[in-house]
Amino acid sequence: QVQLVESGGALVQAGGSLRLSCAASGRTFSSYAMGWFRQAPGKEREFVAAISWSGGTTYYADSMKGRFTISRDNAKNTVYLQMNSLKPEDTAVYYCAQGTVVSASERPYDSWGQGTQVTVSS
Repeated sequence: QVQLVESGGALVQAGGSLRLSCAASGRTFSSYAMGWFRQAPGKEREFVAAISWSGGTTYYADSMKGRFTISRDNAKNTVYLQMNSLKPEDTAVYYCAQGTVVSASERPYDSWGQGTQVTVSS
């Protein structure tokens, strides 16, 4: 049974930084792509970033490029999302997901975490 557990969400001031972590268990972590998505209140869930099984390929939503960095440590079965220059519009629940390929679509991701809340105050 796959389990994804996010952590690191917090209340932070605009311009600040946070690093989210997602610890995975239940299957061979290094065989799967990982993604981060987010959902703001009253909005659809949206893609944030994704990383290939090896870490060699990363993919970002346009609005996150240059501010967010996705990385992974296959020895620790963990994927990270470093978020810098945070804005109030980054406020959302952030979810990690595990899937077969790097994609901005939710379709390839078959396992999801419960989410961690990020709140950015102005």
